Amino acid sequence: MTHGVGIIGAGPGVAALHLPTLERLADAFRVVHVADGGSGRSAALAARVGARASSGTEAIMADPAVDVVAICSPPAHHAAQIIEAVGAGKRAVFCEKPIGTTVAEAEQAIEACRRAGVPLIVGTNHYFDPAWGRAKHHLTASGGPVVSISVTLALPPNTRYHELVTELPGSPVAARGLPDLTRPEVAAGVVRQLLTGLAIHDLPLVRDLAPRFERVVFARALPPLGYAVGFVASGVPVQLTTVMLPDGADTLWRIAVATTADRLDVSFPPPFVHAGGARVRVRAADGRDTIYAHDPGDGYVAEWRALAELLDAGLPVEYDELLDDARYALQLAQAAASLIGAAS
Repeated sequence: MTHGVGIIGAGPGVAALHLPTLERLADAFRVVHVADGGSGRSAALAARVGARASSGTEAIMADPAVDVVAICSPPAHHAAQIIEAVGAGKRAVFCEKPIGTTVAEAEQAIEACRRAGVPLIVGTNHYFDPAWGRAKHHLTASGGPVVSISVTLALPPNTRYHELVTELPGSPVAARGLPDLTRPEVAAGVVRQLLTGLAIHDLPLVRDLAPRFERVVFARALPPLGYAVGFVASGVPVQLTTVMLPDGADTLWRIAVATTADRLDVSFPPPFVHAGGARVRVRAADGRDTIYAHDPGDGYVAEWRALAELLDAGLPVEYDELLDDARYALQLAQAAASLIGAAS
């Protein structure tokens, strides 16, 4: 069965990611409507796929051809638009991360879906990457407890995230459009927004291995744009490091998990590209080095396949897991921001 998709958002992520992904899934989905927030960009994107275009959410919610609403708008709108889609009687919702900017928002959005029985998928493509499934299987089978986790990102400049952090209320922007990280209140806001907009890709993976968030040990903003955050969860030390480099170096996106027996590295491809799954490598304490076969499938396709299965097979939705993922990320972000802000 083919489901009509209405996309809220007409930014680079929709153009470079969601439209090409859904074109690969023509047996299950067809984009029938694209709405922007007033930019006018939806017309060109809709024309690519023969869809209707509009601005705002009223027309897309009223469109009877739209079965599934894909929410790709700025994070501040996510929770309200999930609730709006449920109220409009849509059959399912796909929402980019995060589902809310506060725990209360996330709870309200999840509860609306739960009450109506509406399937919800959150766009955590790394979690859906087939390589992560193999990595988890190895960690379970190896028998060695996890002793540390690190997530390292080095990204070229990305306008999406530059805009995200330079729209902080009351935060003066320094030369070249970057925030003034010497001001603790600005640095705190930048780190909070980057954790909920960027680190959140991998926090569901971290929560899989260390589910109980305990405390933030250190947190700081890194120039020109990034963060270093250390925290403890379920007794496991976790370090998150991200920097966006001005010279636009090649992307590095890696999660490393150390156990008492080995070290497992999962290297993800750059964002917004279809380059297959992550690369998985295991270095054992006895010197053995194992590289898993590369899977041509990626998490972008897999997350939409998961939504199709929820719709067509009537599988149960893990609402509590989605809510716990949101709480984990938001609690971490708030604790890190509070620690930085306390320096002022």
